[in-house]
Amino acid sequence: MSNTAPPARIRYHLLKTMEYSQKEAVASSTMTATCDNFTNAFALHLQATSLQMGFLTAFPQLLGSFMQLVSVWLGTYLTRRRIVLFTAILQTGLMFCLAVLALMRDADVVQTLIMLVVLYHASSHLIQPQWRAWMGSIVPQKQRGIFFASRSRLTMAATLAVFVGGGSVLSISDHFDLAAAGFFFLFMLAAGGRATSCYFLWKMHDPEPQPLIAEANIFFATLGQMKLAMHDNTFRNYSLFVAGMQGMVAISGPFFAVYMLNELDFTYLEYSFNLVASIATQFFMLRYWGKISDKRGNRLIMLVCSAAMPVIPILWLFSANFYFLLAVQVFSGLAWSGFNLTTANYLYDIRPHHTNFATYAAVQAGISAVLVFCGAIFGGYLASAAPWLASWLPFEIGSALFIVFIMSGVLRLWVLLWFIPRAEEPQVRTRPQLLQIIFRIARYNSISGVVLDWMTVTEKDLPNS
Repeated sequence: MSNTAPPARIRYHLLKTMEYSQKEAVASSTMTATCDNFTNAFALHLQATSLQMGFLTAFPQLLGSFMQLVSVWLGTYLTRRRIVLFTAILQTGLMFCLAVLALMRDADVVQTLIMLVVLYHASSHLIQPQWRAWMGSIVPQKQRGIFFASRSRLTMAATLAVFVGGGSVLSISDHFDLAAAGFFFLFMLAAGGRATSCYFLWKMHDPEPQPLIAEANIFFATLGQMKLAMHDNTFRNYSLFVAGMQGMVAISGPFFAVYMLNELDFTYLEYSFNLVASIATQFFMLRYWGKISDKRGNRLIMLVCSAAMPVIPILWLFSANFYFLLAVQVFSGLAWSGFNLTTANYLYDIRPHHTNFATYAAVQAGISAVLVFCGAIFGGYLASAAPWLASWLPFEIGSALFIVFIMSGVLRLWVLLWFIPRAEEPQVRTRPQLLQIIFRIARYNSISGVVLDWMTVTEKDLPNS
């Protein structure tokens, strides 16, 4: 009897789990959309200094990357379902704490905010490897492209709703001098969304409910593989380029919110639309960049999109017009979508044969986190000194923050010029097409907008001959 009934029952549980996963995506998006995109605005509401804005970007990124390795190690002792569920419950509590923080006026409230955001990002990265493995064991290989494309559409729809709705709530509440109440409502909504996602996660079935005891040394093995990976010249140059570009972007990333909200006096709704312009463009352009890169190659598209990176912060100097800056954000989204997709595909192309794609992705992410940390800290100090530096200039500039934007653009150009002669064309090798390297939209941030998380690499379909 155990050989007949269980397969049908297991199939039913897996189908229900896939259904719950789609619902969970919508519920958890209220948290990610709020915390990933209104945190800078919230920090400014709490009177954060320029240096604190830099810290708010720097520390969460650095610790978050390290937590993915911790998650792999933790998975040898605890089930992935338990890790995901417990961490999701923790995030629910963190959202509630952020809501309470909106009503406080203590002197060290910004430091508390930074600590809570660090914990949020650490928990997000702690979930990521476990959730990826869980979904990979549930969704049939041939359905993964369709499934995660559908999940991404639901996530984007929910995210855009939170962007516009949240911006509207904050704008109305700020108009009546009740911005604190607006942020309280927004983070309570995020807490409710995460709590709802916890319910769906609890309902989901895990076909492999035991910890990976057989891979108990995987943490130290991964560290060893990282050392070997950096001996590969092509991979090292690529990693330093991607990390360097993201690090130089982090110099100015936190301060576009400062410029819009504090200096241009944008409403929260206008601020939200500015974010939407970039992120929505990235989401809709991913598939088109994929088709182009399939025809032209990832290296060419990666370099073309990289060439736009130094220009983006400089464009902010030309006009403070709301619609002009929307156009700048659309241009930014166009460049970042191609950059993020082709750098991910390029990584798969250049990794040595018979090596773990996940390991190389983790190495690259770790290096990026370190340089983002350095860039954000430098940007914070530079923004603090910008008014003094501007006073020494022989001419007037529209904003002292333009010094930060210009520095970020110049250093982006330097990274690009360093990489161009080192950008090798990958050797011809069997590589999946775009839709067979399955990515999901993991989150959004102020540095590069849409953050892709690879899910799986499927077998390439051979054409009919």
